Amino acid sequence: MSAQAPDITNLENLREFVNRTLCHKNQLLIGAFPVTEHKLLRGDKPCGIFFCLHGPRAVKFTAVWESERNTLLFYGSTGERFQRTQLPKTVKIAFCDEGGEINKAAIERTF
Repeated sequence: MSAQAPDITNLENLREFVNRTLCHKNQLLIGAFPVTEHKLLRGDKPCGIFFCLHGPRAVKFTAVWESERNTLLFYGSTGERFQRTQLPKTVKIAFCDEGGEINKAAIERTF
């Protein structure tokens, strides 16, 4: 299923949308379960972010943001994709700091 996303322009908006979508689909209370994220690399260059909502009884729900296509893919606990969302605007994420190094603090965190 394809869906249109609200106006998402930065990493914080992206995090909130992913958390809200995964919680809504799985009938979970928003903010009750931790979400982790990790940058995805193609070769040595960042190409997206992997999100994982750690639900009850060790169940995991995931989403992947593809930076090149600016698309979010959502997956259920069995790994089956349940939603594809094309983002209308480019999401601005600083994968690198001023020195050109990947900004791990901005990408790898739990919220």
